[in-house]
Amino acid sequence: MGGKPRTSGRSRRPDIWLPFWRRRWVGLVFLLVLVTAVIAERFGLLDRLGRSQETTVVIAGTDHDRYNNRTFTCIKVIDGDTLHIDAPDGKKSYTAVRLIGVDTPEIDKSLGRPTYFGAEASEFTRSQAEGKPVRIVLKEKETRDRFRRLLAYVYLDDGLTMLNEEIIAQGYGYAYTSYSHPWMQRFVDIEKRARRQQRGLWKDVTPDQMPEWRRKFEEFR
Repeated sequence: MGGKPRTSGRSRRPDIWLPFWRRRWVGLVFLLVLVTAVIAERFGLLDRLGRSQETTVVIAGTDHDRYNNRTFTCIKVIDGDTLHIDAPDGKKSYTAVRLIGVDTPEIDKSLGRPTYFGAEASEFTRSQAEGKPVRIVLKEKETRDRFRRLLAYVYLDDGLTMLNEEIIAQGYGYAYTSYSHPWMQRFVDIEKRARRQQRGLWKDVTPDQMPEWRRKFEEFR
């Protein structure tokens, strides 16, 4: 008899295998993702991203929220009493830190005449802090100076040594007494001991080689 051929009630099973050109395309994508992951791991891109996200959290809030009793890396030493840490500050990618209670001889002519022992003081601070973790401790008030540098006590990576104090103790700087701070008397006493022992600059320095504020101080001793 004529008519339409009979078909079963079941639909044709689809082919579970992708055509060859599609399989090749998927394979290339997978290979590209794998290579990208290996490169990111090799060059530490994922770690950098994680650190960037962590820094964003740390810098929120007041200076005390952002810095106090936190550890950062000293990325550059500017001179004996000033350094930069790896924390964004406003539009800058770093924060400038001025050590409280210590004044070291200058090395930059633009800031005044270079003074005796300036290079040695800068090199000492560089050897102690640059490229290393440092812990920042702030006073309760007055966290910035007129140049917007963070005023801080800086502790080295052993967790115990305060850089401000060590600079004075080894004779690389003066106890700065123009502004009061909680550790001022201790710093003065440490300076007296370094001077008696003729440590660092105290071995040969003369009043005319001292910073201007210190020369005036010596006149009234």
